[in-house]
Amino acid sequence: MTKREEANNIKNVEESLEQLSSKFSKNDSLVIILAAGHGKRIRSSTSKMLHTIWGVPSIERVRLAVKNGINKSNITIVVGIKALEVANAVGKQANTNFAYQEKQLGTGHAVKVGLEKSDLKNIKYCYVIYADMGLIDSNTMKEFHDEFMKAKTDMILMTAMYDGPKGGNYYGRVLRTRGLTKDHKKSQYREGSKGQVMGVIEYKDILALKDDEDLVKAYKDEKFEYGKDELLDNMHEYVAGIYGFKIDPLLNLIKELKANNAQNELYLTDLIEMFVNNNLSISTYMPKDNRVVLGFNDKTVLKEMESIARNNVYNKLKNIITIYDGEDFFIDDSVVEQILEIDKDEKPLDIYIGKGAYVGKGVKINYGVYIDHGARLEGNIELGEHTYIGDNALVSCLDNQKMVLSNNVQIYAGNQIRGNVYIGENTTLERGVNVTGSDKHPLSIGKNVLIKGVSYIYGSIVDDNAYIEHCIFYYSHIKAVLDENGKVIKCRFIRPKEEGIESVIKLKDEKIKKTKKK
Repeated sequence: MTKREEANNIKNVEESLEQLSSKFSKNDSLVIILAAGHGKRIRSSTSKMLHTIWGVPSIERVRLAVKNGINKSNITIVVGIKALEVANAVGKQANTNFAYQEKQLGTGHAVKVGLEKSDLKNIKYCYVIYADMGLIDSNTMKEFHDEFMKAKTDMILMTAMYDGPKGGNYYGRVLRTRGLTKDHKKSQYREGSKGQVMGVIEYKDILALKDDEDLVKAYKDEKFEYGKDELLDNMHEYVAGIYGFKIDPLLNLIKELKANNAQNELYLTDLIEMFVNNNLSISTYMPKDNRVVLGFNDKTVLKEMESIARNNVYNKLKNIITIYDGEDFFIDDSVVEQILEIDKDEKPLDIYIGKGAYVGKGVKINYGVYIDHGARLEGNIELGEHTYIGDNALVSCLDNQKMVLSNNVQIYAGNQIRGNVYIGENTTLERGVNVTGSDKHPLSIGKNVLIKGVSYIYGSIVDDNAYIEHCIFYYSHIKAVLDENGKVIKCRFIRPKEEGIESVIKLKDEKIKKTKKK
């Protein structure tokens, strides 16, 4: 790519991002979400930020957590590699702006880019979070924000304690003052301040230390030493990747960041020591559950985060509904909230979710719904009470379509129900039945209908009480006609007129012809 082509490409990206951006509100808080990296270790052509956790891209989970946790905050999302894919996945949102980081020169540089692209006229506080932290929730963000307002410090860090296997801590370590400090002039230790945050050292910078080299850090007039082994094995508090700043000191100091590290990048964590050196105050907040601050760089951690998200859902619902296998199911967050809401009535829900069942976004759940093993429901689907969806059945419609399955509808195993479909109460679709309704030709099936055998119905109207067996109908009106005894006449073995019959040869005839040729 020539320089001119590269410049045009950058211009096109920035113009597209501008169209997806919206004006900030007068709220005094800004949240910068860092979503510019691709994540080489994830080994995927999909942007790291678009990998899903419990059905939702990580970037979107983070955005919703900060939007709902720090009420009415303005948001700037810094994008870089595959910028438009990430931005389009988020879409145009209120009080949300996109900033393009052309070259990834470190987290500090990414925040600088975000600040430069943000309207800071009303901003007093700035929060920073990584887009791969897909388990973060609005309650944690609210508590973090509230603690910052209460502490009235210049900076707040969200930290956590590493409790994994030895040698597996790749996080930046928080450096705090401790009880004893060394007086280098007198070569003796004396009582010093304790517990104050001095800075952070990144994992790769610890590895860059010589085995016999100590890290020496100063806090006011005191100096503290940390050996390489101590940093690697005995220091467990790490920066979780979420920061809060008063905007003025942040703007003053971020422009002084230097790339004096093993990665030759601008580290956001270097601001911690800079705040200390400028006598600015720092507080910390540790969430109740360390797992909410997990971020992923590879498929192993992503899988772990998916498992945590699934377990969170299971724990919310396990005493309310029946989930056959807590390790193998999916219920979208919106459906989980529905279940929790209707449970407030304190009536038995009697909802059953089978092994491997998938209940997607848009599904409206109801009392007594039974979704069997491997069944999949996706789209704007309204389930009546005591609806039964059999093993491996597929029930789905597009975003602009609607499906209604009324009370006591029975969909047997393996059936496929697609599109704009209405099915009346007490209707049964036995095994081998597939039905479809389109935007132009919706499908309406009345109540007390029985459809069985290998049947397919598309874009038709089926009256109440009809009986259909081994039939194919397109654009038809199937009435419930009564015989002389007052019973519904069964529609059986009705097929459309065949086409292309000349292309079909019975196998026995073909074998005879081959024998004659020999």
